[in-house]
Amino acid sequence: MGIVPDVELPAGFTSIVTNFGIKDSTNDFTLVIADHQSAAAGVFTKSRFAGPSVVLSRRHLENGTARAVTVLSKNANVANGQVGRDDAIEVVQGVAEHIGCDPHDVLIASTGVIGRRYPMDVVRRGLRSLGTIPATPSASAVANGIMTTDTVAKIAEAKIAASGARIVGVAKGVGMIEPDMATLITLIFTDAAIESSDLDKVFRRVIDRTFNCVSVDTDTSTSDTAIVMASGVGGHVALEDFESALFEVLESLTKQVARDGEGAEKLIEVHVDHAHDYNQAKAVAKAIVNSPLVKTAVHGADPNWGRVAMAVGKCSQYTDIDADEVVIRFGDQEVYPTPVNESGLKKLAQYMRGDEVRIHVSLNTGKAAATVWGCDLTDGYVRINADYTT
Repeated sequence: MGIVPDVELPAGFTSIVTNFGIKDSTNDFTLVIADHQSAAAGVFTKSRFAGPSVVLSRRHLENGTARAVTVLSKNANVANGQVGRDDAIEVVQGVAEHIGCDPHDVLIASTGVIGRRYPMDVVRRGLRSLGTIPATPSASAVANGIMTTDTVAKIAEAKIAASGARIVGVAKGVGMIEPDMATLITLIFTDAAIESSDLDKVFRRVIDRTFNCVSVDTDTSTSDTAIVMASGVGGHVALEDFESALFEVLESLTKQVARDGEGAEKLIEVHVDHAHDYNQAKAVAKAIVNSPLVKTAVHGADPNWGRVAMAVGKCSQYTDIDADEVVIRFGDQEVYPTPVNESGLKKLAQYMRGDEVRIHVSLNTGKAAATVWGCDLTDGYVRINADYTT
């Protein structure tokens, strides 16, 4: 598993990352603690099988503040009925007891296999041991601690313009990724002073343009959780500067997630412009990046633009899309309606052998645009998921 260079959390936060033994000997328990009650916001999965961690964190964020967030990896604790809900509550209570805060001030996320309970004897023993583990300012440890089948840890940071404040984000996720108003698991921390209501609005806007624009396999997780906490010790910042820096961090994490998709060898970026509105642009872009035929063509370095045309065409709800007006490009090379000769196709195949492929479609129905990210579909994806629980 990839280890990232050490990056520190913003001022006002510390972390504990350790192994409880939930599945194996790798780190599986992560806790980030704010020095004091902090502004917080979250966006979560819309899944009707949402796990207890999602349900609890939604409830605990109703007042727009939090003191800590914990992540248990290797086990999602989903579809376990009342005992699963009780187990999640017990974890939150154990963390709150360690910190010395109200359980409602603790947020929780879980990731891993669905349908299996936490091994609570192991978890209880781990919770009792927290007092023996020193907290550190390491964000890199947090990025590593939340990994499951990820091959590399995912972390990004940015400074807020005209301010000494920072934003640091981590994310995990390589499969079961088609976010629906949330994303995999991502934790964002800042020392900027932001009102809870503003933090929530900005976070949702940026999530919609980043993590809600990524897809690996079209499957929405039961545990998607995106949480942001602001300690405020870095002072007030302009909201537009904060949003710009937050976008920088989340866009980087989004691309890191797409590039590390299970079995993936290539990052796919799809840009759709000259659309009627943003929703149309995003829907068409998602149709392209989610198409197994497009994904396998990219994997095979085959500039088969017909598969892109197919993906655009199946967005039949948009009756203003006219095939005669659409323009399709791989990289900067137009492939439709202007045909490409054999020499041009060979050059395109060479371009598509790279580790990043861009597909650009102009609908010519308006002036809006959207960009989404995904990855190629390989036999590695099949093997990973065929053997996931065995």
